[in-house]
Amino acid sequence: MAVSKKGEAGAKTRKAKKPDKKILVIVESPAKAKTIEKYLGDSYMVKASMGHLIDLPKSRMAIDVEHEFEPEYITVRGRAKLLKELQKDAKKSGEVLLASDNDREGEAIAWHLRNAIGAKSKDVPIKRISFNEITPQAIKEAVVNPAGIDEAKVNAQTARRVLDRLVGYNLSPLLWKKVKNGLSAGRVQSVALRLICEREKEVELFIPDEYWTLDADFKAAKSKHFVSRAQLVLWRGKKPELKSEAEVTEIIEKLKNAECRVGDIRETEKTVKPRPPFTTSQMQQTAANRLGFTSKKTMQIAQQLYEGINIGESRIGLITYMRTDSVRISRLALEEVRAWIAKNYPGDLPAAACEYAVGKKAQDAHETIRPTYVEYTPDSIKESLTRDQHRLYSIIWERFVACQMENAKTKTISIDINAGEGIFRIAGTKILRKGFMQVLKLLASKDEKGVSVPSVKAGDILTAERFYSEQHFTQGPPRYTDASIIKTLEEKGIGRPSTYAPTISVLLDRYYVTRSNKQLVPTLLGKMISDMLSEYFPHVIDAAFTATMETKLDEVEENRTSWPEMIREFYDPFKEQVDEVGKTLESYKGSLDEMTDLVCEKCGKPMIKKLGRFGFFLACSGFPDCKNTRSIPLAKCPKCGGDVVARKTRGRGKEFYGCANYPDCDFISHFKPLPDQNCPKCGWFMVEKYDKKNGSHKGCINPGCDYLHSNEDGEGS
Repeated sequence: MAVSKKGEAGAKTRKAKKPDKKILVIVESPAKAKTIEKYLGDSYMVKASMGHLIDLPKSRMAIDVEHEFEPEYITVRGRAKLLKELQKDAKKSGEVLLASDNDREGEAIAWHLRNAIGAKSKDVPIKRISFNEITPQAIKEAVVNPAGIDEAKVNAQTARRVLDRLVGYNLSPLLWKKVKNGLSAGRVQSVALRLICEREKEVELFIPDEYWTLDADFKAAKSKHFVSRAQLVLWRGKKPELKSEAEVTEIIEKLKNAECRVGDIRETEKTVKPRPPFTTSQMQQTAANRLGFTSKKTMQIAQQLYEGINIGESRIGLITYMRTDSVRISRLALEEVRAWIAKNYPGDLPAAACEYAVGKKAQDAHETIRPTYVEYTPDSIKESLTRDQHRLYSIIWERFVACQMENAKTKTISIDINAGEGIFRIAGTKILRKGFMQVLKLLASKDEKGVSVPSVKAGDILTAERFYSEQHFTQGPPRYTDASIIKTLEEKGIGRPSTYAPTISVLLDRYYVTRSNKQLVPTLLGKMISDMLSEYFPHVIDAAFTATMETKLDEVEENRTSWPEMIREFYDPFKEQVDEVGKTLESYKGSLDEMTDLVCEKCGKPMIKKLGRFGFFLACSGFPDCKNTRSIPLAKCPKCGGDVVARKTRGRGKEFYGCANYPDCDFISHFKPLPDQNCPKCGWFMVEKYDKKNGSHKGCINPGCDYLHSNEDGEGS
């Protein structure tokens, strides 16, 4: 492949003779500039705009609602110096190539730069270049094929910006006036908050029911073959519904001396197809489920991989553009991956390339997320990447290569064991043909690794060696996680690939939502805001309406809709409703404040529980004369009797719960104490725990206590 040679050689210019003036290339980030600089020769100068240099001001709405919603753009505060430097560089250049990202935001950045630079350097040609990956070949092709600004794409970005500004700058002041300063509401974030709050109501209403399962180990009478952990699936011809330990014990007693014999053995072969390559949402969901990454972390690492990593002496963008809703693969990429598979797994190369259908809602502006060079396997560049970069790159590489390999074939073997009046069942999977599974490591599922089955045949006599009875509780609807809320937003057509991670971040930053065991839990404030918006602005934060607006924005980009008309249709009735609510809605200010029995240790006045930017805290009622504040006690320390309060680790700021008497007392808990709930068995405080076996459940923090919450007060096991 000789990537480094391409980089060292530099891109060919469009002139045989070296120009007297350099060509200025403007990208968005310094990292991207650094990478591209290595591919272009001395005839080019690469600079970074650091994102938007010109945008709407933050201090006011800046939309002329009377005249076609004309936005009032200004130079972003603190960016004037950088803009002047770029204008100065452009004056000295023979040509300017605007190379911001190939999406709506990137097009808007290029549009503003063209206008700002053109105003100062009218004789300098300004052109637009775009690329889907940062590789020597892609950059060279972009440079020799410049184009103009896509005005329709700029209009779509303007429409979204204006729409979001109109919603935010009308609803947010209403929240400041009626609830609390510093709050915000947004077109997409408020819909996401509503979904999370509605799910939380379902979680709170759910009452878990106790049930039991029964497994058993069997041994073949005339051999050493062992059947481990077969599950009781039928009792007296029906599916067992075991509600108590007593019922399970009764069955075990009846089975102890029962005749056991291997019954039906069923074999089912199945063809397993590889999954399509990643879109943005699929990458975020998989990274959350497999790697435990938040959506924000996934996009930050993907940005690093896209913009360029030093691999030996070369610097290369390792993946294609990471904001896409398409699974389309370029012809050159297909040729490269098929050549790699032919070399490394020749028996698993399909006769023709595998094609995947692009979703109806996909914009298809970019191809799928894939490695730029398949030869850079995860193992071959592991030393050049951080651990997180390597893990994310691995799943991108595995998913892409696997999608162009042959199907796998598996055989599932299900064995029934007749034991008295019951039937136990055990199943396992054998892989008959690995196919695409050969390249899966981080993405390999349990089935893809194979599960062994015992070597027994129908009619074999067995003896029951051991029984395993286990208590469970039915699980209610799961709270949303980063992965599941992104999946829901995508399915409902809300937002776009670039908006998923920022939407979740805003909800967390505003303290509308917190993370607990990777689940998104609405706060009291979040519930209040969601309820208020749902009651007075149901149309605005309706999922179907928001999805319709996304479709209309797509129509603007396709030149099928005039964006001022689209905005006018929405804005007039919306503004009328805002004004009406502003007059009639009662104030909720101070409604979240709560007087406590706690006393200020500085002045002796009562402490008030107040809501701040990062959650609830205690403040002296003597403010402003006394400005004492402290954390809210959540429980009593089981070691010293002090207060357990929320604390955060240094660096990452991860929350945990520790004794306020630290360092004299070193008690800590990684589970949040439940207010005023102590264990009925040992007296320690209760917490909400989460595990795959029991889901979300209440349990005792005492490691020596096995109490689990059930739907009947005072019960546990």
